[in-house]
Amino acid sequence: MDLLNIALTSIGSIIVLFLLTKLIGNRQMSELNMFDYINGITIGSIAAEMATSLEGDFLKPLLAMIIYGVVTVLISILANKNIKLRRFFNGKTLILYKNNKLFYKNFKKARIDMNEFLSQLRINGYFNLSELEAVFLEENGKISALPKSESRPLIPKDIALFPDKDEPLITLVIDGKVLTGNLKFSGKDITWLNKKLKEQNINRISDVFLAVCDSNDKITSYKKIKNKPDRDMFQ
Repeated sequence: MDLLNIALTSIGSIIVLFLLTKLIGNRQMSELNMFDYINGITIGSIAAEMATSLEGDFLKPLLAMIIYGVVTVLISILANKNIKLRRFFNGKTLILYKNNKLFYKNFKKARIDMNEFLSQLRINGYFNLSELEAVFLEENGKISALPKSESRPLIPKDIALFPDKDEPLITLVIDGKVLTGNLKFSGKDITWLNKKLKEQNINRISDVFLAVCDSNDKITSYKKIKNKPDRDMFQ
């Protein structure tokens, strides 16, 4: 009976977690501020307690989860409507370095030491501080850097080149199955697709692992290769 109760409450906690996630909104881990991160951990811990509640009193953790979720949503709404409240709840971006100056007070406020600061810059590909115009600590705790104009990578615009606009590739086939909605969106039909695949010596769509189409109607296809590579170069 205990195992059945755990199974049922686990399913219930998963459903509640899913609904709360939809209510709060999906964001990547890198976009979460500290409050959101701690709230997420707390709600997850309460859900685990609810799932393993053997006494059958799952209403208390359920109520706690709902309260945490609703309060998080209310804070998010308030933060979106008011800039001052947004800065209070989410914090604000701090300037750590600008115009060859390191701002000591902002380092202290952010509780970040110089070793961590320099290592984060190296992770982002910047090994020389003098090549940077400014460095910021964002609201989510990530460090962003603005390189000086003479140190940033060359782009086509710098040499008066204006390449054609890139468009996202349209996926037409995945694992031998035609994505009919995408095919229709591209303005093509199954006859056109079969013709293009045959031009690449592919007679059956079921043999295609992936096929994509660009804005110029060029098909790039990858057949299913069932054999393993001769050697795994990464081991």
